[in-house]
Amino acid sequence: MTPLVFLLDVDNTLIDNDRIAADLKRHLTREVGAERQERYWAIFEALRTELGYADYLGALQRYRIEHPRDPHLLAVSSFLVNYPFANRLYPESLDVLEHLAAWGPTVILSDGDVVFQPRKVECSGLFDAVEGRVLIYIHKERELDDVERRFPAERYVLVDDKVRILAAVKKAWGVRLTTVFPRQGHYAHAPDVATYPPADITIERIGELLRYDRSAFGGKGS
Repeated sequence: MTPLVFLLDVDNTLIDNDRIAADLKRHLTREVGAERQERYWAIFEALRTELGYADYLGALQRYRIEHPRDPHLLAVSSFLVNYPFANRLYPESLDVLEHLAAWGPTVILSDGDVVFQPRKVECSGLFDAVEGRVLIYIHKERELDDVERRFPAERYVLVDDKVRILAAVKKAWGVRLTTVFPRQGHYAHAPDVATYPPADITIERIGELLRYDRSAFGGKGS
């Protein structure tokens, strides 16, 4: 058991996923037109409600059922699979991972599908930055026992742009957890943010963590 483990989300925490979605919207509009682009996102949102996580490739598969002869689908698929994710890392994201690693293992803790999300983590450079310590679940807040089994620690720090997730994990782990809320992306500015307890640490961008030292995260050694 290590004294401290850092758990970091991916989308809109280390990577600007809103910009990825905007790029996909423009690409879809160019390839299939505005109307069919809107239909793709309707399928995407319905699938996210059904699964509990974003599934870009799954939504494309369902879109294909409605338009089985659309030749542009291959171009859209290629766009997703070969997207330059490293270009969408927030400034200083990798520096933050290196900074935190001085005090404990850094671990990617994300929700997502089993193809697109791992590829995003790998191609962005995050996989190497955390030395392969990557956990991707359907609902990560429901898998905390597995997180503890794989990375046992006296204390955890969770960095996530969704206050709903921060609150759920805080309820489970209590004083063993320090929550960090980077106010990045659309979830961080949603109306329901105020309905949840405030995080232990709130920052405006991920790079601000470079100004924090070990004492900010509580527990032994603080």
